[in-house]
Amino acid sequence: MTYRSKISEMRGEIRAMNKLIPQTASAFGELSKAAKDNGPLGVKEKEFVALAIAISQRCEPCISFHIEALMRAGGTREELGDVLAMSIQMGGGPALMYAAHALGCWDELSQPAA
Repeated sequence: MTYRSKISEMRGEIRAMNKLIPQTASAFGELSKAAKDNGPLGVKEKEFVALAIAISQRCEPCISFHIEALMRAGGTREELGDVLAMSIQMGGGPALMYAAHALGCWDELSQPAA
């Protein structure tokens, strides 16, 4: 399964869950918006923080979504590498494995869809 297909499948599952619990979904959306739209850090920096947390928490769908957001925010592969290095340093072996997932997702999503 490709990262693109995993992302699409996860979005479908989230849409179904949002229909089941719309108030919770809406509240989470507002929380996300408030966290991203305020403070001295820009969206790109906040997405790098979110990615590092996703790697440390071993959340592959989160990794994919934050890689997408980083690409939209203008992040570069070189910046990604720096964040992956810090994630590995902080998380040891498990972080190394999930950092490799993050890089694989970046590389796939940076290529035109087949």
